[in-house]
Amino acid sequence: MAKKKDNKELSYSELIVKRDELKRKYMDFRFQKINGHVENPLLNRTYRREIAALNTFIRQKEIAGQDK
Repeated sequence: MAKKKDNKELSYSELIVKRDELKRKYMDFRFQKINGHVENPLLNRTYRREIAALNTFIRQKEIAGQDK
């Protein structure tokens, strides 16, 4: 997972792309968890926290007016 410093320096569009990619990975992980093929069950929490952090940075950029 990327560090918060790295995410903070990304542009608005890069943050959106990264969040969408993480959401897709999170959904795949949830599907694997249902099937019982998960090596590290703590990834669930990690994905959710990373997505939440990206949402925070995206919202900060929107408020600052950098969403173009």
